[in-house]
Amino acid sequence: MSTALVIAALFAMLAIGTPVGFAMAAAGSLGLLLTAGTDALFGVLQTTPLSVVSSYELITIPMFILMAEFVLLSGVADALFRAAAAWVGSIRGGLGMATALAGAGFGAICGTSTASAATLSATSLPAMLKHGYEPKLAAGVVAISGTLAMLIPPSIAMVVYGLIADVNIGKLLIGGVIPGLLVMLVIVGTVWFLAWRNPSHAPTSSPVPLRERFQLLRVVGPMIALFAAVTGIIYSGIATPTEASALGAFVAMLLAWRSGRLTAEGLRLAVTKAAHGSCMVIMILLGASIFGYFFALTQVSQDLVAWVGSLDTSRWLILVLLLLGYLILGAFMDQIAILILTVPIVVPLVQSLGFDLVWFGVLIIVVAEMGMVTPPVGLNCFIVSRYSGRPVGEVFRGTTPHVIAHVAAIALLLAFPQLILWLPSHMQ
Repeated sequence: MSTALVIAALFAMLAIGTPVGFAMAAAGSLGLLLTAGTDALFGVLQTTPLSVVSSYELITIPMFILMAEFVLLSGVADALFRAAAAWVGSIRGGLGMATALAGAGFGAICGTSTASAATLSATSLPAMLKHGYEPKLAAGVVAISGTLAMLIPPSIAMVVYGLIADVNIGKLLIGGVIPGLLVMLVIVGTVWFLAWRNPSHAPTSSPVPLRERFQLLRVVGPMIALFAAVTGIIYSGIATPTEASALGAFVAMLLAWRSGRLTAEGLRLAVTKAAHGSCMVIMILLGASIFGYFFALTQVSQDLVAWVGSLDTSRWLILVLLLLGYLILGAFMDQIAILILTVPIVVPLVQSLGFDLVWFGVLIIVVAEMGMVTPPVGLNCFIVSRYSGRPVGEVFRGTTPHVIAHVAAIALLLAFPQLILWLPSHMQ
């Protein structure tokens, strides 16, 4: 009875707009008070904050957020889109394809999908509308391309999953590389199909001289340097994800300095925004830890594993139902909040079914991508709508073909787990 009351209180607080971290901390505290008394509650509240913030791997999150802020400050996203548009813009639907390529490139140096969606909204969307693209098609490809930052390392969502599930963060980040490229190709293919079906919705652009195209490729060098500073040294075993995140933040700061935009005010704003974002994530992790103590005390996870183990059904069917649950939750809740709420419960179940936790983690991140662009709370669609001035319903309609195509990508990752596990298996 107390478990149902606590869960109801949690969702009631979320429904009225209480920040996720505070809602989980309050609900967990209520549960501990009802089931174990005041001594247990005060014991958890006294020890949990220090145990959460003292985790060495937690440093990865503020460093990745700071890296993203420096990347935004450097303006590299604008140059990435111009370079991609110069090479593929003359193809029908080429600017839409360039948006997907720029989204993948930006995602490789920025770990937050909201920042990626906002940046693409300010760069690629006006260019597509100027060249006569149908607004729905243009807004849809911008919203879906922004989600690539969740999957392609560095990814803050994967770091959060790794911290909660106690999974190797380096393997998680590297495991997202091939799926990220696969999803990028799916977005490009979807744009090609939409342009082929309605050529007037995606006009071609004037070809750019070959010499100018190669000149524009100069921007790719700094991007490769930053990607190598993070993903490359993690894969080679030279550094841990925590060390790589610090190096990435430093290299991103050098990029911002090289661009001439690293003023004293710019530095202050970047550090302040990174601090705000880090505090938000740490508060969520703290709330999740308190809530997790309550769940451990009531043995909800153990009972769920035992119940599923008694079912006479395929483990693959259970996995598909779990992914459908994530898809439904993604339509209503923030993706980090979903991970915080569900991973402590779901991971023991997935382990009992014999699935690899790295593979499962990447899978749910791909499903979470879809939640970023599905109504009613598809955050990327609202960001694109706000930055572009287009109706949010138009953006949601534009993402519908991409959501359908994403289902095919998820089916491939389910059918061929090595698409996720091959690179991590070869890490040093």
